[in-house]
Amino acid sequence: MALIVVDSDVLIDALRGRQPAVRRVTDGLHAGVLSTTTVTVFELLSGVRTEADSAAVERLLAALTILPFDDAASREAAGVRRGLASQGRSIGMADYMIAGICVARSAALLTRNRAHFERVPGLALVPE
Repeated sequence: MALIVVDSDVLIDALRGRQPAVRRVTDGLHAGVLSTTTVTVFELLSGVRTEADSAAVERLLAALTILPFDDAASREAAGVRRGLASQGRSIGMADYMIAGICVARSAALLTRNRAHFERVPGLALVPE
């Protein structure tokens, strides 16, 4: 099975006990194919409000492979940004970075934010 990068929206849903996110994250972890990005780590940790939330996020992150926003990813993200901006179809900076990480590693993205990520050429999305 191919590498799957899970976005913050799905991880937040899983942390809140919402289906189908809980099942998808659990299944992905058991299969050993689930990862996330350093960008998503930033997003999740920025949103914690309590020690209990922080502990839950840290437990989840410990179970995931964390993919960095490295040179290859930054080059992919820059290309995606230039392309989408020239079409007037921009997405958020964090989304460019996440897309760059996925494209650089030929990983599929598991996200609910399909409206943004469907715009990215070469980015595989995990079917709903």
